[in-house]
Amino acid sequence: MGTTQLETAPEPKYWHLKTVLSEALDSEFSVGEILPNERDLAARFGVARATLRQALEQLELEGRLQRRRGVGTTVAPPRVGVAVDPARHTWPGAAGDDWQPVDAVETDTVPAAVARLLETAPGAPVHVVRRNRVSVGRPVAAELLYVPSEVLPGFAELTTGPARAGAVLAELQTLELDGHDRTVELGSARAEDARLLDRLPGAPVLVVTTRYVSAGRTAAVAVSTYRADTCRLTFGESETEPLLAG
Repeated sequence: MGTTQLETAPEPKYWHLKTVLSEALDSEFSVGEILPNERDLAARFGVARATLRQALEQLELEGRLQRRRGVGTTVAPPRVGVAVDPARHTWPGAAGDDWQPVDAVETDTVPAAVARLLETAPGAPVHVVRRNRVSVGRPVAAELLYVPSEVLPGFAELTTGPARAGAVLAELQTLELDGHDRTVELGSARAEDARLLDRLPGAPVLVVTTRYVSAGRTAAVAVSTYRADTCRLTFGESETEPLLAG
């Protein structure tokens, strides 16, 4: 394999390198194949390792590459289409929901951004339900669902775990859902989400925040963290390929 020097380009060098690397991935590598180490790649393209890392990080963000613990950087398979805005008007945990409840606790400490959406007073107790989403045996998303305890009282006798999570979700179904709104942002995987999603801390993720409204107030907020390298979020039902709904 010879040395390929980058031509002078008006865009940042790492961006031009990303394009060259992307073409190499299409022509020289197959899905799952491990890339050469950074030193060899930097030498091949005649760039500093810092420039190479920027290009690799961008390709990871675009879903072309995956960094795997104990393996290295591999060529990623095509992204999985994940429907995040299904047509049905339902609460989390309704029939057809592909999320698996893992745990639930009651706490008086929630992230400030969530507290603002819930419009709860400081120190007010909140149910927190953790759920996971898996596709073809691979974890694709982790979620924290926040429900003010005043919306769903009466769970003090239940311990933590899937049973409590299921009970909270079932009780949520008894409320009338007025509607919901949703935002999508690019973020970085926190340590706990990275562990659940088999990613490295700080890896790019897509954060979907959904606010559910009932009786004229925010009744629940779901913060869903999707793997940016394997997920392609879709809205509506116009896709022709099988999708994960829920």
